[in-house]
Amino acid sequence: MHMSDALLSPLTGGAFCALSASTIARSAKKIAAESDGSKTVLMGVLGAFVFAAQMINFTIPGTGSSGHIGGGMLLSILLGPSRAFITLASVLVIQALFFADGGLLALGCNIFNMAFIPAFIAWPFIYRPLAGDGRSSSRIAVASVVAVTLGLVAGAFSVVIQTTLSGISDLPFATFVLFMLPIHIAIGLVEGVLTWGVLSFISKTEPALLGTLNESKKVKTGLLVTPVLFVAALAIGGTLSWFASSSPDGLEWSIAKVTGKEELRSPAEATHDYLAALQEKLAILPDYDFRASLEPSGRTAESSSVVNPGTSLSGIAGSLMVLLFVGGIGFLIRHFSPETDKS
Repeated sequence: MHMSDALLSPLTGGAFCALSASTIARSAKKIAAESDGSKTVLMGVLGAFVFAAQMINFTIPGTGSSGHIGGGMLLSILLGPSRAFITLASVLVIQALFFADGGLLALGCNIFNMAFIPAFIAWPFIYRPLAGDGRSSSRIAVASVVAVTLGLVAGAFSVVIQTTLSGISDLPFATFVLFMLPIHIAIGLVEGVLTWGVLSFISKTEPALLGTLNESKKVKTGLLVTPVLFVAALAIGGTLSWFASSSPDGLEWSIAKVTGKEELRSPAEATHDYLAALQEKLAILPDYDFRASLEPSGRTAESSSVVNPGTSLSGIAGSLMVLLFVGGIGFLIRHFSPETDKS
């Protein structure tokens, strides 16, 4: 559900960029005040895993639409809200800067919709009450599906609000809501089940990450699951991404239903033109492919072969970039923390 610049005015986009930036600063300050830095490495690995997983769009049967996991709830459960927010915000920054996935003007909105809402709203107010102490597998299953779905729907509604506040598109509020919310309920249910699947695996291999062990029995968090998730990130980004659905995602599908077009053109305005030109220069693998493989419209040209080296390179390179970027941020925060454990 990456929002595009075409839906946003500079004022709305700038306001949400400021809000997201201030939340990143507050989250970093909170992490720095923690005495336990054992999840720093896990931030980078989970960020790489979410980056790769977001490349796989799954088809929503009977709709002609597709969706992909957002990962915000999974990160919040395993890392806590502040670390999850910074991790997913970093993923979205790298996607926008180097892969032209989501507009630069829309970056603050995307961080708010996909990272802030699951980390600071859905996780504390929906998942935690439903999951309890994390010992019941059935409660974790219910909490995962409900929290992910409601969080995604809230993010979709936020997209409608941001679009309406911008006032630069002719998307009618009521009709836009009518299409956005049901399709994102369907996407959320699928993501919720996938999230529960990952949590089920972790509960069997390293339950300490879910808080299901007594303090005396805890091992260093991430010791067992970290290499598995890292290998999974490379495998998903390098190979499984070939089989991603080509159907429009929930936002594109909703726009198409309302306007008859999957994408809207950005207004001929200086801020939009400048940011679009900047993103074009920065994107090393736009739309997760080589530039030569793109049609004039910017979409990936159809190929008779499923194997796409551009997609594979994007998945592997992007995962490694997120690993290094998020891991570096985590270590910097710990380094400047007054309570850093140097051991």
